[in-house]
Amino acid sequence: MSEAPAIEARALATLAGPRVLHEDIDLTVRRGEVLALVGGSGSGKTVLLRTLSLLQAPAQGGLTVLGEDATGIDGPALRALRRRIGILFQHGALFTGLSVLDNVCLPLAEYTGLSAASRRDLAMLRLGLAGLPPDAAGKFPGELSGGMIKRAALARALALDPELLFLDEPSAGLDPVTAAGLDELLGDLRELLGLTVVMVTHDLDSIARVSDRVAYLGRGALLAVAPVAELAASEEPEIRAYFAAAPRDFGGAACRRG
Repeated sequence: MSEAPAIEARALATLAGPRVLHEDIDLTVRRGEVLALVGGSGSGKTVLLRTLSLLQAPAQGGLTVLGEDATGIDGPALRALRRRIGILFQHGALFTGLSVLDNVCLPLAEYTGLSAASRRDLAMLRLGLAGLPPDAAGKFPGELSGGMIKRAALARALALDPELLFLDEPSAGLDPVTAAGLDELLGDLRELLGLTVVMVTHDLDSIARVSDRVAYLGRGALLAVAPVAELAASEEPEIRAYFAAAPRDFGGAACRRG
């Protein structure tokens, strides 16, 4: 795992509408790691994810993404940097009037000059990577199970072969077996494709299975960043209460990766 950062935020402030939600966020995301963003409801996890993924501009501070200064970036430079990023939105956010195949083809049509046939071929490859059978391509989102929707959305997020993947509550609404299968897939894809992954999640089992480090948000600030076993043993009252609400044995997670 390279130590060169995929994301570096310094004194970052984020906005929720006109309101400043976070201030003085200092965060480094290492290339090749899986970083989980956690915190209580209303702590602004998704807002921070949207800022780090360039969907919204920071209120202030410095932000470097994949070696590029993203502070105040716009126009063609912003478009070029976004092309290197994939995002799996909460609940999948597939277009219900389009087939699964057409949903995955959308970023290919927007960002590449590939022919329609080439876009379809590449989209089918991405669906296979996401663990979907070929016959899923012609189905519409309303015909899919929750797990299949997440996999289709993951295929779309991978369409442009991103270096950096953002996931917003990937296991939300899934049963434990399906969620564990999605976690296993994410781990495999991280290794296969060399991805850096930042995910927002409430799922402590998922955090234990796939994360290298966890960043805890609370009181408008980043309270701690550490491996999950270390964070679960924190003396910070808010963090301790968060993990005590659903106790887990995170001891194995600390030794999972070298």
